[in-house]
Amino acid sequence: MTQDADRGDDVYQPDPGDDREIREDAGPLEPEDTLEDRGLVDVLDEGYSPPERPFAVEDVGTTDSEQHTGESLDSRLARERPDTRPPDGDGLGDAADTDGELLDPEAGDLRSGRLVAPDEGAHSRRDGVSGEDVGIDGGAASAEEAAVHVVQDADLPDMRDRFRDDPRGGDGLADTW
Repeated sequence: MTQDADRGDDVYQPDPGDDREIREDAGPLEPEDTLEDRGLVDVLDEGYSPPERPFAVEDVGTTDSEQHTGESLDSRLARERPDTRPPDGDGLGDAADTDGELLDPEAGDLRSGRLVAPDEGAHSRRDGVSGEDVGIDGGAASAEEAAVHVVQDADLPDMRDRFRDDPRGGDGLADTW
């Protein structure tokens, strides 16, 4: 065989005499066989949208003479895209030489565990914002529990100054929490 004869379709098609099973293409899957619901009754109703530009028409090796001579190293290097390194961080302090992650000064650094209402006996707090940390329960906290962090009392701002002049009367704390 010549080299030109090896380029034909016969080379790339399996021989039907082989022991291998030749599978036929069943075409597009029916809607009940897919996970996508596009609202179509017939699969062929969707159609095909070809790409907006010709595919590989201007690539080297399209013609027979280009395949025979091959592509020069300079041409291949000119088509290469440079490798880009991912950034060292997200710009918020992931890199070692930065100030660190942005933190809310009122949120605290230590994550709390399960919060339960305190057993206060005869009297109870009316503001509804107190609770006791009883530790992490099996490590499976809900998203709300994982968002709660411990803040020391000395680090808290004085909230009474903020609601002292409440026009509705009262201290206003119960309505804001």
